[in-house]
Amino acid sequence: MESKDYLKDISEIKDLMNKSSRFISLSGLSGILAGIYALIGAAIAYWLVMEYSQGTLILDGKIYRLVMLDLFLVAALSILTGIFLTTKKAKKHGAKIWDATSKRLVVNFLIPLVVGGLYILIILNQQKYGQTAALMLMFYGLALVNASKYSIGDIRYLGYIQIIIGLICAWFPGYGFWLWILGFGIMHIVYGTWMHFKYDRNQ
Repeated sequence: MESKDYLKDISEIKDLMNKSSRFISLSGLSGILAGIYALIGAAIAYWLVMEYSQGTLILDGKIYRLVMLDLFLVAALSILTGIFLTTKKAKKHGAKIWDATSKRLVVNFLIPLVVGGLYILIILNQQKYGQTAALMLMFYGLALVNASKYSIGDIRYLGYIQIIIGLICAWFPGYGFWLWILGFGIMHIVYGTWMHFKYDRNQ
């Protein structure tokens, strides 16, 4: 009996240590909505290209600026939704939204993402457009893997998938648009649904 209690105490201590070192209030619903935003944004970009460029993406002038605005709005909506739902979930469980763990999570997520974003802007300025979708997927995947040390470990699997899709996209740049939809749209919805049923539904 004492042995069982001892093992139970160790398990509880380990669980508490894990929770204290990881930010676990991420919302699966935010992943689903991010995927939906990406699909809507992709549909708008596709319509702009087909309507005004005869199916050829001209990365300068009005169409380019509209497509970039479209991408910015998708990213902004995804971030704001994630912050809102994560804050709501944290308050529901009495957890702190901004502590040392969440700060480490944000820093580790942003380092690859910011570096990747700056690099993409540099090559776009040099009119090297072919690998943009692949680079977005790979740097985003690296950011997820890097941040997974301080959050729900399952997000690293989404990161691995994004990296793999990004590498495939680099090999087949002609399919960049559709692979971007697969990575940022469909995979976010699949991942968010899985996380919702695994972590959110029963809480």
